[in-house]
Amino acid sequence: MKKIIYAAAIAIALAVGVGVYLSTGVSAAPASTFVLLDGSKKSTDDLKGKVTLVNFWATSCVTCVAEMPKVIATYDKYKARGYDTLAVAMSYDPPSYVVNFVETRKLPFKVAIDNTGAVAQAWGDVKLTPTTYIVNKRGEIVKRYVGEPDFAELHKLIEKLLAEA
Repeated sequence: MKKIIYAAAIAIALAVGVGVYLSTGVSAAPASTFVLLDGSKKSTDDLKGKVTLVNFWATSCVTCVAEMPKVIATYDKYKARGYDTLAVAMSYDPPSYVVNFVETRKLPFKVAIDNTGAVAQAWGDVKLTPTTYIVNKRGEIVKRYVGEPDFAELHKLIEKLLAEA
């Protein structure tokens, strides 16, 4: 009887350990090719070595438009320390609207258009905007925000990730 209890206790401890490990939310960023506004391409592998904010957005999304000045300010604050931003316009966003938005708002970071929806699909079937991912230097997703992030919390996370080797 004692052996069964010990075996059950070990099984429970292992299950809890696996659950804690899986709930940390760290997973490799999905293999994707981002087509930038200038026609060049960037892949998920290109994100490695920097802490990167990947923001799925649309010009028709009120929250996306409202948060963009904070996304720009965050980029400006950390870009010299190994931080990058990649804004991914949703497939339903007319490219001319995206180009106009980028030019009029003078977005200082790279912007991609997900013409086919394949990138949004690969990144967890993103449907709601804004959806933002924080990717660490190893190319792993460490945080996902649906809706506008708490930028004070986001900045603390970015600083922590930038400090990592």
